[in-house]
Amino acid sequence: MTWLDRDRTIAPPGFNRWLIPPAALAVHLSIGQAYATSVYKTALVSHFDASLTQIGVIFSIAIVMLGLSAAALGTWVDTNGPRKAMFVSALFWSGGFLIGSLGIFSNQLWLVYLGYGFIGGIGLGIGYISPVSTLIKWFPDRPGLATGMAIMGFGGGALIASPVSTALLSAYDPNSGATDWVASGDAVGKLFLTFAVVYLAYMMFGAFTIKVPAPGWTPAGFDPSTVKAKPLVTSNHVSAKNAIKTRQFWLIWVVLFCNVTAGIGILEQAAPMIQDFFRQPDGSSLVTALVAGGFVGLLSIANMGGRFAWSATSDFTGRKNIYMVYLGVGTVLYLVLALVGSATTALYVILAFVIISFYGGGFATAPAYLRDLFGTFQVGAIHGRLLTAWSAAGIAGPLIVNSILDAQGTPGQLTAADYQPALLTMVGILVIGFLANLLVKPVASKFHEPAATPPAVRVPAMEV
Repeated sequence: MTWLDRDRTIAPPGFNRWLIPPAALAVHLSIGQAYATSVYKTALVSHFDASLTQIGVIFSIAIVMLGLSAAALGTWVDTNGPRKAMFVSALFWSGGFLIGSLGIFSNQLWLVYLGYGFIGGIGLGIGYISPVSTLIKWFPDRPGLATGMAIMGFGGGALIASPVSTALLSAYDPNSGATDWVASGDAVGKLFLTFAVVYLAYMMFGAFTIKVPAPGWTPAGFDPSTVKAKPLVTSNHVSAKNAIKTRQFWLIWVVLFCNVTAGIGILEQAAPMIQDFFRQPDGSSLVTALVAGGFVGLLSIANMGGRFAWSATSDFTGRKNIYMVYLGVGTVLYLVLALVGSATTALYVILAFVIISFYGGGFATAPAYLRDLFGTFQVGAIHGRLLTAWSAAGIAGPLIVNSILDAQGTPGQLTAADYQPALLTMVGILVIGFLANLLVKPVASKFHEPAATPPAVRVPAMEV
């Protein structure tokens, strides 16, 4: 399968680098479906007669495997190139849906864990890092913009998947018109089969249109010496092996862990949470299942927009400063949400929207933060190792929220007050992340790679 090799993907002279973002988005929009799991979460609870925590494990396994596979295979992705990585990602992600559907149809929850969680999670990890490291190389002049363009697709995946899931579940379930309707397991199984086919085709489009820049390529008019214009931005390089020996890597690990844990606290429970916040004394909610599904889509817009807008903004403010906003302002907003978020639906939606935009921005800014501190030498592999923080948060976030909610009462009967202990816990976690970010300093020179000699020859570019 040599047609997947890195040397088959090197862009010819004059290649337009703006053709790369659509290829990256094809993968990230597909794997971003992970953020739409709350749309059918209640259906799986009913189908398997399970608790919220047991169903939340599906999402947790997927996120754990995302981080572990990204960490283990980050160097492999950098070495073999994005086409091979994206191809493998497509097979694992689609295969996960197929096996997951088999688990739903046969009423075997462990098969959903294995399929969507374990196998699909590997596809998540490989697919997540391969477009990011490629775009950073294509946009050395705007690394924040580059990572934002790639990672906004992951945040925006639910924007497509959420309404599509709701529509398909209604189409696949003959009882969809009933009052307080909850989709059947059969409908969710058919939804998984549909996603397996659609995402395979779309991700293959991305794999076969991706290109890498030729050795020594830089954008026309770009002077690499101008990159080091802000604090913490280095012109040196650190290997992945040495990066994990630095204090800076582990401080950013804590920062990402805290940011992600807090964000998952809302995202993983998004659809039922907004219904519970506005539950009436008679047990009904002012928010219907259809509206809750639309809310998930709205949060996807926040997630996607935050990844692009906040990450691009970090090119001007600096990475450390923008994380002060994510974690500091985020702490205040989370506190307001916990205490008075149920006052009006408008207030709740606004607070959740901004919080999730910070969550998405934190993801998109992380690769550029790594590039600033460690250089571009093995930034993809370093990013992969950093994503173990996502794995840990994928366990911590849902476990904190779901275990507290399980202790508070029965799903479908919870209220805003039942969420307060979980949300206030997230406030404390964000404070820890804020303090960790304050401690980030430039990397010591002893970790730098020796200067390359002679310098690579620049290949002229025909566009900017």
